[in-house]
Amino acid sequence: MDWLKIAQAREQELIAELQQLLQIESVLDEEQATAEMPFGPGPKAALDFMLEQGAARGMVTKNVDHMAGHIEMGQGEDLIGVLCHVDVVPAGNPATWTYPPFEGRIVDGKLYARGAIDDKGPTMAAWLAMKMIQDEGIELNKRVRMIIGSDEESGFRCVDRYFEKEEMPTIGFAPDADFPLINAEKGIAHLVFASKEKPVVNELVSFKAGKRTNMVPDEAIATLKYVGLNASENFHTFLKENDVQGSFIEQGDTIIITIKGKSAHAMEPEKGRNAAVMLAKFLQNVVTTAEAKAFVDFIVNVFDNDHYGTFLQLNFEDDMSGPTTLNPGIVSFTENGAVIEVSMRYSVTYPFEEKMTSAQSLLQNEAFTLDVAGNSAPHYVSEDDELVQTLMNVYQKYSGDFRKPLSTGGGTYARVMKKGVAFGMLFPGEPDVAHQADEFVVVENLVKAAAIYAEAIVKLATK
Repeated sequence: MDWLKIAQAREQELIAELQQLLQIESVLDEEQATAEMPFGPGPKAALDFMLEQGAARGMVTKNVDHMAGHIEMGQGEDLIGVLCHVDVVPAGNPATWTYPPFEGRIVDGKLYARGAIDDKGPTMAAWLAMKMIQDEGIELNKRVRMIIGSDEESGFRCVDRYFEKEEMPTIGFAPDADFPLINAEKGIAHLVFASKEKPVVNELVSFKAGKRTNMVPDEAIATLKYVGLNASENFHTFLKENDVQGSFIEQGDTIIITIKGKSAHAMEPEKGRNAAVMLAKFLQNVVTTAEAKAFVDFIVNVFDNDHYGTFLQLNFEDDMSGPTTLNPGIVSFTENGAVIEVSMRYSVTYPFEEKMTSAQSLLQNEAFTLDVAGNSAPHYVSEDDELVQTLMNVYQKYSGDFRKPLSTGGGTYARVMKKGVAFGMLFPGEPDVAHQADEFVVVENLVKAAAIYAEAIVKLATK
């Protein structure tokens, strides 16, 4: 069966349905959350859209508490899982986008939108694969279930609820990462550094940066009083020396200082420029009160030019999954105290408890405490496993690429399965623009991924 030729003939169908999904602004909105839409109206609308697609095809569908759902085809006892998500991270400032983030415009073979590569494009490639299998009349002796979540970007509450009520797949894959295949996913810990004392707010009034721990903050804003006479001149010198943009605005006796950074996924913080760290670095030579100085000094000492946690001895790496990284994604300073929320992506063999205990001990003489607000353990499937070998063979057939499986600092739904891996759909050499402005998917590669997924599903579900 020439799945690539079949997928190419259905390219316009794939694009049209993907654009419909991309135009749903499926960002978490807890202010509007209800029992009927637990993550807000956008994620619910995107989940409903997918389930309606499945029902229109006569496949078995189920909505689990409006958090997740599935579309199922095939027969048999064994269950193959294809785990996708339809929620997206915020688009940020629309002015940073060349094209509207929720339109799905195609320019020079690339489709631009928030979610194009993470994860709506891959989701629709997998959905086309299922439709192609159905239309070609391929008889499956195992059930294939596309499991669709709507809270992947904010903590996996969707699939946690789903698997409280539904069957765990025997094996499966998540089309939410890179080709050829990812068989090692780092652990993901949510660390919270909090000031031990409430500040006396008489100089640094507030500091705010970031909305999600899994994104590098692209903007940081500080409100101050009583800055030095040369603060504005020094700030513009700082911007020039560090090649960043920002503003220094005086409003009465208040000064508002803003620095612009570059967003990136927390699994690769080195690809971004953390605005919170940059602003703290400037403020080191501005603020003088004890609490404010301790706050900015701590940020710079721990995070400036070091994504690996070396200052607190949190650094560690292994051959299986690479180095541990830290991303201070949400940073705030108010009259209630200072809080720095960090997404730590740690190596598969990381001695977690030992490292946390050691860091907490090192903080005894610092102005901050450390708590673990959440932790998702690492995930690993051997390269020799039959699932890995089957998927690798399919990928190699369509790509001619024989490189080895990868590891990632990203967390995909593969980690919630007993035996699951991340399988595409970012091809080698493509820039990873997930969570960035001007996120895009290459249309040609989207079609090729659909062909790969179709053959992979058939191989897994007809053995």
